[in-house]
Amino acid sequence: MSKLVAIVGRPNVGKSTLFNRLTGTRQAIVSEEAGTTRDRQYGKCEWGHTEFSLVDTGGWVVNSDDIFEEEICKQVMLATEEADLILFVVDVKNGVTDLDEEVAKILRGTKVPVILCANKTDNNIERYEAAEFYKLGIGDPYCVSAATGSGTGELLDVILETIGKEQEDSEFDDLPKFAVVGRPNAGKSSIINAFLGEDRNIVTDIAGTTRDSILTRYNKFGFDFYIVDTAGIRRKNKVTENLEFYSVMRAIRSIEYSDVCILMLDATRGIEGQDLNILQIIQKNQKSLVVAVNKWDLVEDKSKEAIAHYENTIRQRLAPFTDFPIIFTSALTKQRIFKVIETAKDVYLSRKNHVSTSKLNEEMLPLIEAYPPPSIKGKYIKIKYCSQLPNTQIPTFIFYANLPQYVKEPYKRFLENKIRERWNFTGTPIQIFIRQK
Repeated sequence: MSKLVAIVGRPNVGKSTLFNRLTGTRQAIVSEEAGTTRDRQYGKCEWGHTEFSLVDTGGWVVNSDDIFEEEICKQVMLATEEADLILFVVDVKNGVTDLDEEVAKILRGTKVPVILCANKTDNNIERYEAAEFYKLGIGDPYCVSAATGSGTGELLDVILETIGKEQEDSEFDDLPKFAVVGRPNAGKSSIINAFLGEDRNIVTDIAGTTRDSILTRYNKFGFDFYIVDTAGIRRKNKVTENLEFYSVMRAIRSIEYSDVCILMLDATRGIEGQDLNILQIIQKNQKSLVVAVNKWDLVEDKSKEAIAHYENTIRQRLAPFTDFPIIFTSALTKQRIFKVIETAKDVYLSRKNHVSTSKLNEEMLPLIEAYPPPSIKGKYIKIKYCSQLPNTQIPTFIFYANLPQYVKEPYKRFLENKIRERWNFTGTPIQIFIRQK
């Protein structure tokens, strides 16, 4: 599981600019106006063949009466609880402010390692001014300019040195790992409690992080798998379900550690923005998906037409990836909860499916000949051979062509759809690569 790094600091010190610089994206909205970032942004950062997760939080304002600033403060508190490392960003141009000192006071009390990042250091004179930040008691300030990229390489070196290399958990590779994720009050805790039941002797806690157990083993009724740490397994004093952003912060760690994600939807509320945020994280991490529509006992119209309409609506909202199972369940009445486990197990097995090269070519090449990629600038693209790579995290197919650069995304989706029609890869993402023959 990749490590989680949280960027914190008072408003308008350049946290979102630094997030965009480190992730190489323009994902976070950047503005001169303080308080632009109110929700957290999540992204992946790769440096020196090591990948870690980065979370950009809202600006931290201590002891404020503003409702938004209070919520931002809660987000950052949660980030400090969940993160493996904290980047405390300050502004060299403004120097040490009262807010910086308040934030530093709170961060000095956390057990999580903190790196002090002096942003907006655009020239050598400002580097000398960064010495002022030693008074915060956080350690050496690392001078960077998120706008120009100056000093970010050295900062990334320090981050990797602090969090250490990612370690493989080969001990647990044999058993599938399922994560139940979803927005607050969708029924995550209820369904996990229904899985585990009162008989706790079937559960074995495996230490996965320094703070809480990350894996809980379920071995009952012929099923043997790990439930990945989520709301239902956390210690009660760690659970703050009323926070709207809680589900995404906790979901990051759960999703990264799992093989199959069970996304819980509330049948009485449908799909909301929070569900799409979580789905985005599932897709970024290339995890398999099962959608469980909870609280189905509260829905009055359970006709086939209503079910079909509900399923179509879900697939439309989660498009373009639509090849995943949907289970209508109720954690309260335990209706079809074992169907959820069975389906998650089937999806896990489909993730491991491997199509022989001869069978793949036999099925796909006639199809490609009948429906070839569209010609570009009078050049015709010919695909002569294909194969599935062995021992990959998700099913990965390579198609060898004379002009791979001209094969566009719509045709790759066409190939993926045809593969899914012929072989069972339900719930699992597929990678398609076009290479020079």
